[in-house]
Amino acid sequence: MLSFQKHKIRKECQYKTTGKVVYDEYTPSNSKPIIDEIDKVLAEHYDFTDEELDFIINYDIKYRMGKQLTGAE
Repeated sequence: MLSFQKHKIRKECQYKTTGKVVYDEYTPSNSKPIIDEIDKVLAEHYDFTDEELDFIINYDIKYRMGKQLTGAE
């Protein structure tokens, strides 16, 4: 969570109906290295094979990290 907090972007919007809205925007892809380390520790704890860990990390890239990392349009 520290990595998520470090990489967040605070945004502000003004709406006619609700007024000023301030929110934090999180981009998990900026925290990918720490997420991968967590996956490795969990894989060891649950006795995952190297193939299973590779699947988890690549699934993460393809479906969670977005188009910018996969080169998809």
